[in-house]
Amino acid sequence: MTIPSHSAPPRRRSAWRLGAIGGLVAAVVGGYAITVANGAEAAETLLSQGKPATASSTEAPNAYRAEEAVDGNPGTRWSSTFSDPQWLQVDLGSSSSITRVELNWETAAAKAFQIQVSDNASNWNTIYSTTTSTGGDQSLNVNGTGRYVRMYGTQRTTGYGYSLWEFKVFGGGGTTPTTPPTTPPTSGPPVPGGGSLGANVVVFDPGMSTSAIQSRADEIFRQQESNQFGTQRYVLAFKPGTYNGLNIQVGFYTSVVGLGQNPQDVRINGDITVDAGWFDGNATQNFWRSTENLSVYPVNGTDRWAVSQAAPFRRMDVHGNLNLAPNGYGWASGGYIADSRIAGSEGQYSQQQWFTRNSQIQSNTNAVWNQMFVGVPGAPAQSFPNPPYTTIGSAPVIREKPYLYQNGGNYAVFVPNLQTNASGVTWANGNTPGSSIPLSQFYVAKPGDSAATINQALAQGLNLIFQPGVYHVNQTINVTRANTVVMGLGYATIIPDNGVTPMQVADVDGVKVAGLLFDAGTTNSANLLVVGPNGSSANHASNPTTVQDVFFRIGGSIAGKATNSLLVNSNNTIIDHIWAWRADHGNGGTYGWNVNTAATGLTVNGQNVTAYGLFVEHYQKYEVVWNGNGGRTYFLQNEQPYDPPSNAAWRSDGTGYAAYKVADSVTSHEAWGLGSYCYFNVNPSVHSARGFEVPVNSGVKMHNLLTVSLGGNGVIDHVINNTGGPAQGTDTVPVYVVNFP
Repeated sequence: MTIPSHSAPPRRRSAWRLGAIGGLVAAVVGGYAITVANGAEAAETLLSQGKPATASSTEAPNAYRAEEAVDGNPGTRWSSTFSDPQWLQVDLGSSSSITRVELNWETAAAKAFQIQVSDNASNWNTIYSTTTSTGGDQSLNVNGTGRYVRMYGTQRTTGYGYSLWEFKVFGGGGTTPTTPPTTPPTSGPPVPGGGSLGANVVVFDPGMSTSAIQSRADEIFRQQESNQFGTQRYVLAFKPGTYNGLNIQVGFYTSVVGLGQNPQDVRINGDITVDAGWFDGNATQNFWRSTENLSVYPVNGTDRWAVSQAAPFRRMDVHGNLNLAPNGYGWASGGYIADSRIAGSEGQYSQQQWFTRNSQIQSNTNAVWNQMFVGVPGAPAQSFPNPPYTTIGSAPVIREKPYLYQNGGNYAVFVPNLQTNASGVTWANGNTPGSSIPLSQFYVAKPGDSAATINQALAQGLNLIFQPGVYHVNQTINVTRANTVVMGLGYATIIPDNGVTPMQVADVDGVKVAGLLFDAGTTNSANLLVVGPNGSSANHASNPTTVQDVFFRIGGSIAGKATNSLLVNSNNTIIDHIWAWRADHGNGGTYGWNVNTAATGLTVNGQNVTAYGLFVEHYQKYEVVWNGNGGRTYFLQNEQPYDPPSNAAWRSDGTGYAAYKVADSVTSHEAWGLGSYCYFNVNPSVHSARGFEVPVNSGVKMHNLLTVSLGGNGVIDHVINNTGGPAQGTDTVPVYVVNFP
């Protein structure tokens, strides 16, 4: 894709300039300077020229690179992608006293930016800040010490990115700063960024033998194939290159990922397989596993990914067909695909429901109850309910999930840009647009780390990666900085102790929470993840917080309790694939009507919140409660609680609770492709009054709804309010409502 030029000719730089700022007089000659302070002259040296430079992003592949801003050539420049924030940093090689920074902006400049220094490229101190810059040539007298110096831009003067012809750092004429840094003080010693991803991130490279890779993958699969409620967690990570003759079978709590910039960078001539042999061909319990950022060339032309909930298939390039059913076409109950390309057929076969977003397929095979496509070229035409395809041309607002990769041989996390009205994959025409964050700017949490240590790292300004494992926290993890990335590897699992809320996000822009499993503790927690405090009111439309591949479990592993799982108070939040599950099976003594108690899976109070791919099951009251205006939901898979002892025990008026409740006060809400099922196996005589409950007004619109009674175990009397129904009988036939009202 050709990017329109917004370059301006190099600005002419004066050979000599004299300025007085803050009592200092600086004379600049030929790019060097002497600084006069209190009448005394001291030599000032250009420290940055030719030194290693890195940036959050570049405007185009192999162009406008970071090093071009420190090469001493006024005709070359660094330029970022068109989003906030962005940064450019230079490594001076050793800690130095910084006295002045010179910025020579191209037309695409910063209105708001900071100059920051660091000894480790992780913990930054701000030594200059402005929100009223107009660009041009700037010479900033500063006072700081550090090995690394960066420009951190938070607001642009144009619709383009940030662009610097030259970024020059001078030192030698100043003193160590005596004023405290402007970053908030922390309560303990500095926590280092970067480090090992842990022994359970198992890394393969193309130089390894096929037999060695297959043997290690098989060893992990044998351990994880039926290990549904165990504590082991794994990532199988493939460095860029080609791998031949592999069949990587994916068990519980296992993520298979490519470490390239794009899926094509890692080629598997073989298969990445999920089947259901461990459960006699029934895939309805194939939970908690994933694959991401790989290209697959299946041996027989078809790859098999037979899963149900919490098993995302992201950034995959399948050169053939994809079969979503187990061998023998046994039961399978729903899943999720995003940012993936399937050269052949997406084979639904026995999948009861499925959600595919922002992908590209050649065709689709079969439909059962509720198959939905958003922004998918090649998807079948809208035809709900016969066959039950819901097809929407584009996603109104989305940011793809951050992902781990290697940048120049070093680990980093790539954060894709926000998109509007998006269709197809982000990587079809080159690199996914976005920015890269080096691992040095993350705290890598290890099992056994305390919440206090994690909070210390966040307070220092670090992002957060959790190694694969299980984490107990006895206080809330507080994410307070805008644009923080919080990411789990290999289904990293957080368990709250003593009834705390394990994680809360402030009402700030652009936080990304991804790849975590919250497992409720044995003392009731009010919530498991909170996005924004009560009363959040800021508008985050230009940079929303995202919650992606985040899963919640109440019981099953331990006898957990939590009143609500996910609470969203911040406006404009994007929820992109969650599974909130109150367990209907598990280890002995971990589930039952009075054991793993949980009222609601998702509560939305924020305005203009968008949800893609909601899977919410078995909660004891309304399972999704939507109180904010402007909400949009694309796909819901729900099973009502299996275990109400009676209608009276479930709800005092005997009506039961709907799966999806839009509050009576809401005046604008729209949803597509929502299904609710009942399987009241403890007492099959239980009735649910309805699957969905909404206020009746012109601003609340519901499309393509269904209810099902599984094998006649109970009845859902109506689909929505008092319309549609009843869902009943042993034939397990859905009842559909196409539009309401």
